[in-house]
Amino acid sequence: MASRPPPRFVVRPHDASVGRRRVWLGAAWLASLLVVGLVVGGIAHHGTPVAAEERQLKALTKQNNDLQQQVANLQRAGQVADIANASLRKTLSEREEEISGLRADLGFYSRLTGGDAQREGLKVQEVRLQPVENSHAWNLTLSVTQNAKRGDDVAGTATVSVEGLRADKVVQLDWPSLGDTAQRDGIPFRFKYFQQLHSTIVLPADFRPTRLLIKVQPAGDDPVTRAVGWSEALSGHLTPTQGEQDAQP
Repeated sequence: MASRPPPRFVVRPHDASVGRRRVWLGAAWLASLLVVGLVVGGIAHHGTPVAAEERQLKALTKQNNDLQQQVANLQRAGQVADIANASLRKTLSEREEEISGLRADLGFYSRLTGGDAQREGLKVQEVRLQPVENSHAWNLTLSVTQNAKRGDDVAGTATVSVEGLRADKVVQLDWPSLGDTAQRDGIPFRFKYFQQLHSTIVLPADFRPTRLLIKVQPAGDDPVTRAVGWSEALSGHLTPTQGEQDAQP
């Protein structure tokens, strides 16, 4: 019996798992190619001059931000120091004013109680000026004292003259041209220990005052005079004479 030739076609059952494995292998191969491309591209980009400049720019930006913050901190610290210094200067100025007032008060009461025989007699203790708004007038306050050892009332009048510049010339304005007509003869006083005298003076608009000349005339006795700088009287402080200055601690 003659042998048969092998068949040209063979029928086999279909295996689906084989196809899936091929698909997964193809996808894995493509993914590996993509990862390799990204890694290689990243390495190439990281090593380029542009990347180096970007890193340097980031470092400089950070350094600039740090320096700006330091400058801001220093500015705030400087502002705090300025405020503290201003407050300290104000406090020192206030303390100096208080000390000046206490020294003047010490001289006043020392004078009043007669602690030193050289201070006996009539005296101009205080001279103070205050401007009257929207005018060329000034409110004048004089404090006149005498030593308590004297014990008797003293009466009289006080007048003021003002020295200054007018048309670049030194002139003196006497009391009749300054004072109230009701006090034309002077500011009257009568006291045993001390008294404050008040008046208002008016200066010409073109007159620049520099000094006050006070004259206190007690009845039946020699006058007492005192010269006070205009700015000193404007300061509003008691203006001690040599006697009070000697009595300061």
